[in-house]
Amino acid sequence: MSKLTKNQASVADKVEVGKVYTLKEATELLKDITTTKFDASVDIDVRLGVDPRKANQMVRGVVTLPNGTGKVTRVLCLCTPDQEAAAKEAGADYVGLDEYIEKIKGGWTDIDVIITMPSVMGKVGPLGRVLGPRGLMPNPKSGTVTMDVAKAVKDIKLGKIDFKVDKAGIIHSSIGKVSMASELLFGNAKELISTIIKLKPAAAKGTYIKSIFISSTMSKGIKIDPKSVE
Repeated sequence: MSKLTKNQASVADKVEVGKVYTLKEATELLKDITTTKFDASVDIDVRLGVDPRKANQMVRGVVTLPNGTGKVTRVLCLCTPDQEAAAKEAGADYVGLDEYIEKIKGGWTDIDVIITMPSVMGKVGPLGRVLGPRGLMPNPKSGTVTMDVAKAVKDIKLGKIDFKVDKAGIIHSSIGKVSMASELLFGNAKELISTIIKLKPAAAKGTYIKSIFISSTMSKGIKIDPKSVE
């Protein structure tokens, strides 16, 4: 068994083994047990009682975190010239079309989100081999392919994220940074979980929310009582 570091030892007993916390308790405790010197991400894992192999049990959606993500999101808007001014005003970091398509073909992916329009997807589609593995490919279901690119850019800048259940039936999502106040993290987590609950597939039987854990980068996971957020 590896020896605990001084910081790990100082917080080792703060999370009680076997205890299930309320969401409010967990977001407060998380800040106490995070000892990283950098501003760690706060992540939440929600295990669902669904079979994602079945199309009618797939859970996927978008949510705007009320208190933002706590990080700067770099947005590229691939649009026609008539939409460029609106995209820039909305806060897009990069705006254009053909020049950025060529940059991406050359391997440039120094961005977090790409917003584009249905009319230019014919040009964007071939970039799938570069963007797909990095999770950057625009998708109408996540709101990143839209006629209103300015609104999409603004939503992303305000804290809009998309989520999707994985093959194991778990939704993994970042809900902020540990430097954020616990009440802000609580609000973000509650909004995400409430959205997941609203998306419960009609075909899902039995317990829908099986477990919820919250953690920060390199911290212990804290188990949350699902009933505390219903």
